[in-house]
Formats: sequence, structure tokens, C-alpha cells
Amino acid sequence: MNWWQKLKKNPLAKFGAIVLIIFYLAAIAADFVAPYSPYAQQPNGSLLPPTKIHWVSKSGELTPPYIYPTIQGDTDLETGKRLIQVDETKPSPLGLFVLDGKSYLHLFGARGEAKFNILGTDDQGRDQFSRLVHGSRISLFIGILGVALTFPLGMLIGGISGYFGGWTDSIIMRVAEVLMTFPSIYLLVTLGAVLPAGLSSTQRFLLIVAITSVIRWAGLARVIRGQVLSIKEREFVQAARAMGGKPIYIIIRHVLPQTATYIIIAATLAVPSFIGAEAVLSLIGLGIQQPDPSWGNMLSLATNASILVLQPWLIWPPTVLIILTVLAFNLLGDGLRDALDPRSMQR
Repeated sequence: MNWWQKLKKNPLAKFGAIVLIIFYLAAIAADFVAPYSPYAQQPNGSLLPPTKIHWVSKSGELTPPYIYPTIQGDTDLETGKRLIQVDETKPSPLGLFVLDGKSYLHLFGARGEAKFNILGTDDQGRDQFSRLVHGSRISLFIGILGVALTFPLGMLIGGISGYFGGWTDSIIMRVAEVLMTFPSIYLLVTLGAVLPAGLSSTQRFLLIVAITSVIRWAGLARVIRGQVLSIKEREFVQAARAMGGKPIYIIIRHVLPQTATYIIIAATLAVPSFIGAEAVLSLIGLGIQQPDPSWGNMLSLATNASILVLQPWLIWPPTVLIILTVLAFNLLGDGLRDALDPRSMQR
């Protein structure tokens, strides 16, 4: 049984892969999936609850789904809740593949005056679902970019350390050990706090990736170094050396490919840590800045006690998405580890 067949028979790994495929496809096609712009503010539409969908007409007949225009009213001074005003004279049918006012096609939406806020609106009157979908581009791809920077760096440094040994190995490993002693999240917070205030979200995004990558290569380098110490003594490496191959060529061409199984598994399990780092930094205001959306800065509303109690629909969606994404990567990583285990592949 090859590893692919074994992976397909793992239901948890399959679940993780399906969840990730859906999330990444939605992020790539965010302009199509999201019904509104993540920056569009609805007049009198701040802190609206999820739009109520109606399936039955006033006469009691079953109808296609429709909604009513909804705006915020006055605040109840006794309870602190905002009153909702619903205009039941202007029903708007819901549908798939809806054109907006700019002739952009969206997966779903309302045809009429009403706004379909499937997860409600935030304190600025922006559609929560649209911001979640667009924010997934940052929260999901920061992990991919982080791994793309961290792993080549850790592999190359670890390969050089293990292959050459001696003083080269000692210097590299001491530097790695120093970096590993720093609590990464506190270092990220410190570095995030000293970033210039005028940086755009794109610049902050790239800096977060770069800073996180520089911090996290050390652990990978130590593991790769240990594997290279045994791999470099094998016959094919000795043969390449005898034929006059240069050390860097031998490391990249012959040694590091032998660590591919570990790298694939470790990369899958490392992505959630980058997603968590971005979420924490954005949550405390040091990552992606408003009005640009990310799952982390959308969670920053949780610091407002009144929103946490009165508008919980603003907090749960980004929380659930982060948990699901981390869980999906871990399930897929565990499945890959089991499928690529040489002992299981020999059965």
C-alpha cells in the first residue's frame, strides 16, 4: 500500500484536507464568494445581528427565501441593546450568482434594497462575512509564506552544519540554541511594537512573515543537522564526494532530499504556528491594522466587554475559523506522518 492510498483511508486527514481546500479556495476567490466589499460601510448598519431569512409569506405560503431591509434604531437605555428597525414593505429575494451595483458577480446575495449580512455587521457597519472571507487571505497565506521562508533557510543551515561539522557546526548550533531560548511570541510582540507607525498592512504582513521566519529556523536546523550527520556517511554521498562534487551541490542535490519525508510533515504542522502568531499580533494591535481585515484583528473586538456580551456574533466566527484551520492542519500533518512512516509503508 503506497502512502497516497493510506492517506486517503485516514478519515481525519481527509477531513483536514477538505476543510483546507475549501478555506483556501474561498480565500483565492474572495471577491466572488463575499457578497460585499470588506471596506463598504452600510448607512445606519453598525452592529446589526445576522440577517433573518424568511421562507414563509405573510399569508402562510412557502416561498423562496427573502429578507427585509434592516437598520439600527435607538439604544434601549435600560438594557443597552440597540433596537432594530425592519422595513417589511420591501422584501428582497435571495439568490445565487448575484450582480452588485458595479456589475461584479458574487456567489450569493439579495436582489433588492436589503443587505444580506449572514453574520451581521461590525461596529463600522461592514459586513462581517465579507471581512472574514477577505481576511482569510492574510491569515491563511501568512503560514504558507512563513514556511516557504523558514524551511529552506533551516534546511540549508542545518545541512551545512551537519555536513561540515567541526567549528562550523559548533558556531551554527550555538546561534540556533540562543534563538531557541527566546520565547517567540514575546519577541514578536516586542519587535511588532517597534515597527514604524506608518507601515501599510502589506508591509506589516511581510515584516511579520520575515520576523517569524528568522526566529523559527533554529529548531528545524537542529533536526536537519541530526539527520544529515547520518546521511552524509552513506555510500551515494561518499560516491558523489569521490567524483569531485562540491559540498553545497552534494548537500542540496543528494543530502537534503533524503529529509523530504520529515520536511513535508513538519511544514504541515508548522503552518498553524504562523497563523497563531499573526492572530495574536493583530489581536493586540501590533499586526494587520484596520480597516484591512484579518482574523486576528477581527478578534480585537473581544476586548470590548459590551460587544462580547451583546454582539457575540462578531467574536465567534473568526475564533471558530482559526480553531478549524489549526485543527485541519494538525489532522493533515498527523495523517501524512502515519502515511509516510517507513515502518507502516512496509506492511
